[in-house]
Amino acid sequence: MGTERLTLFSPQGRRILRLYHLYRVTIGLVLVLLVSSDLHSDLMTMSNPQAFTYGAWIYLILNILAAVLLQNPRHEVSVLALAVLDVSLLSALFYFAGGTPSGIGNLLIVAVAIANVLLRGRLGFLIAAVAATGLIYLTFYLSLANPQASSQYVQAAALGTLCFAAALLVQGLTRRLQDSESLARQRAEEVANLEALNAQILQRMRTGILVLDPQDRVLLANQGALELLGQTELTGERLAPRCPELLKALQRWRDNPTLRPGNFQAAPDGVILQPSFASLQHGVKRDTLVFLEDISQIAQKAQQLKLASLGRLTASIAHEIRNPLGAISHAAQLLQESDALEGPDLRLAQIIQDHSRRMNLVIENVLQLSRRRQAEPQLLDLKYWAHRFASEFRTSLPPHQSVHVATQGSSLQTRMDPNQLIQVLTNLVQNGLRYSAKRHDEAQVWLRLFRDEASDLPVMEVLDDGPGVPPDEVQNIFEPFFTTESKGTGLGLYISRELCESNQARLDYREREEGGSCFRIVFAHPRKLA
Repeated sequence: MGTERLTLFSPQGRRILRLYHLYRVTIGLVLVLLVSSDLHSDLMTMSNPQAFTYGAWIYLILNILAAVLLQNPRHEVSVLALAVLDVSLLSALFYFAGGTPSGIGNLLIVAVAIANVLLRGRLGFLIAAVAATGLIYLTFYLSLANPQASSQYVQAAALGTLCFAAALLVQGLTRRLQDSESLARQRAEEVANLEALNAQILQRMRTGILVLDPQDRVLLANQGALELLGQTELTGERLAPRCPELLKALQRWRDNPTLRPGNFQAAPDGVILQPSFASLQHGVKRDTLVFLEDISQIAQKAQQLKLASLGRLTASIAHEIRNPLGAISHAAQLLQESDALEGPDLRLAQIIQDHSRRMNLVIENVLQLSRRRQAEPQLLDLKYWAHRFASEFRTSLPPHQSVHVATQGSSLQTRMDPNQLIQVLTNLVQNGLRYSAKRHDEAQVWLRLFRDEASDLPVMEVLDDGPGVPPDEVQNIFEPFFTTESKGTGLGLYISRELCESNQARLDYREREEGGSCFRIVFAHPRKLA
C-alpha cells in the first residue's frame, strides 16, 4: 500500500495553508509596526526607506486579501502563485532594506520552508530557486548603487544555499512524516479489519463465549452463547438473574479451579451445556472468560459411534445368534402344534415364540444400521407421491384403520431417496395408527403436506389423535433403544431421523393443541441435492 500524499484538498493541507496565511499576516503587521514606530533613525540606514515603508504596507494588505480570498484553493497553481508572490515581495523588501544586514533574508528561508510543506517536488524547489535568485541578483544591484554592499555576496550566497537546504530538509521531513502517518493509518486499518474479523468469527462460533467482570456482569456475549442460554441480549446484564445455574458452576470453579465444572441446563427444555472458565488479567482488573459447549451433539456423535460398533458386532455374530434363535422359534412352533400340551404349556410356548420374534426384529434393526446404503435422491413430486403412498398403504389396513391425505399448494417438490422415504413414512404411520387405537375404536392418521412460509421448504406432517408423547419423554423419543412399548425395539424413530438427515431433511416432534402427536418432516429444496 503506497503512502498517501499530503494535498491541499486534505484537512491537514488546509490547516497548514491557514497557518501559512496567519504567519504572513503576522510578518506584515510586524513590518508595518516597525515602519510606523519611532525607529526612523534605523530606517535611514536602508537603501530606500520610503519604498520599504510602502512595500511593508503592500505586503500586509496583499496577505490579508490572500488570507480572505484563498481559504479553499481548488488548484495547486493558486498556492504556487501565492508562494511566488510572497517570495517576490520579501525579496523586494530585502532590496529596499539594504540587503543581508536587514535580516529579511531569514524571512525568505522561512517562507521557502513553509511553501515546501504544501508544494512538493519540483514546485517546491522552484520557490527555493526564485528566493535564491532574488537574493543574489538584488545583492548585485545593491553593489552597483552602493560599493559597500559588495561584501554581502558571501552572505547572500549562504542565504540562497540555505533556501535550497530548507527545501530539501522540509520535503524530506514531510515525506517521512507522511510515510509514518500512512503506515500508522495502514496499521490502524489492519487492526480494525482484524478486530472486525475476530468479532465476526466470534459471533459465528457455535461455542458460546461470555466475558464477565468481577461483579459477574456480562461484558461480551456472542450469538452462540445467546442461543445456548436461550437469551436475546446479555451484554450489561448481571448473570445471577439470567442464568443462576451457570453462576453456581462459576462459583464452584472459583472455589477450586482444579475441579471440572459440572454440566447444567439453562432451561428445563434446553440443551445440556458443559462450561469451562479462564481468567483474563487487565492490569489490576480481572475478568472471567466463559466457554459453553453443547455436549448433546457430542453425546449424539458418541451414540452414533456406539451404534456403528454395535452394528458391526451384530453383523459378525448375527449368524451365530439367528441360527439357534431360529431353532428355538421352530421348536416353540412345533410344541404349539402338539396335542399333548395343555393350556398353560401352550401359553409358555407362545411366550417363547413372541420373544423369539422380538429378538429377531432387534437383530434386523441393528443390522439395518450397519448395512444402511447411501441415499440415492430423486426428484419427487410430493403431492402425487403422498397420495400414491396412502393409496398403497390403505390396501393392507384392517377396516377400523384409515389414512387421510391433505395437501396445500400445486408445486411441492424435493429430492429424496423414495425407498428411504417409504421406510420413514411407514414407520411414522404405523406408530400413529397404534397410538390412535389406544383412545379410539377407529384409528386414524393424517398426512398434511404444505409449503412453509418462512423457509419456503416443503413440509409433511404425520398427525394422529392418540394420547401424545408425555413432556418428560419428548427429548428421548429419537434416542436409540428408547421405547415405552413392551414389544418395541426403540430404533424406529431413530432410524427414521437418520434416514431423513441423510437426505438433508429434518424430522421433529411437535405437540398438537387438539391432542395427539405430530411428526414433522421438513424436506430440502429440490436444488440442494441436484
